[in-house]
Amino acid sequence: MYRITNRAAKRFATPLAIAIIPLFSGSFPGDDLRSQSPTPTLRVLFIGNSLTYTNDLPSIIQAFAHAAAQKPLVFKAVVFGGYSLEDHWNQGESRAAIANGGWDFVVLQQGPSASSEGRRSLLDYARLFDHEIRKIGATPALYMVWPGSNRQQDFEGVSKSYSLAAVEVKGLLLPAGDAWRIAWKLDPQLALYSPDGLHPTVTGSYLAGLVIYSQLYKSSPVGLPARLNLRSGTKIEIPSDRARLLQEAATKAIEALAKS
Repeated sequence: MYRITNRAAKRFATPLAIAIIPLFSGSFPGDDLRSQSPTPTLRVLFIGNSLTYTNDLPSIIQAFAHAAAQKPLVFKAVVFGGYSLEDHWNQGESRAAIANGGWDFVVLQQGPSASSEGRRSLLDYARLFDHEIRKIGATPALYMVWPGSNRQQDFEGVSKSYSLAAVEVKGLLLPAGDAWRIAWKLDPQLALYSPDGLHPTVTGSYLAGLVIYSQLYKSSPVGLPARLNLRSGTKIEIPSDRARLLQEAATKAIEALAKS
């Protein structure tokens, strides 16, 4: 069962999601973080919940980087089901991971946060995490997610909350939620939500991965492969025409951000 740890976490979950998503709690490395390889790498710490670990999103980004012959992505993910940034701050594992240092970016993600309470929490804890992140010379990045399928009127609020948080900490915005909306304009039939109405399908995670890859590496997502082999052994395959559409949506979301 998807685990909700306290009242703060409950603000960012949906009852339907609670019934469907399996428990995951803890952290996992994307590579041997103790290795002293002379090869330049991009080192990223992901802090979030099931919207980060569903479909192993960090490994999708890592596979994109490998396919594009970019600096290898070395990552660690501290992810707990249902966690807000407040929960992460209080639990402490993510702060310890930041303090260990060596990161280029720290990606922060909580639930949709479209409500005034959710926005306030996102801003407050983004500021607290930013202080710790800057101490080790890294840059914060805000992974903009999306509302549940039954609250699609909240897309604009989600976008606003994450945009404000990124501005507040002078961090990098990863506008995955905006890319979802653009993708639906290109093809309204795209299945980006899983049956629970909150978590992404593989297609939804692929699109989020395109956006995050493009922002972290400052590189176009156009031409990235539709077939990916993740380090876990999982294989992802998106139909080529759909992959091109998703790459177009990611590009448009990033271009819109640059103009704002």
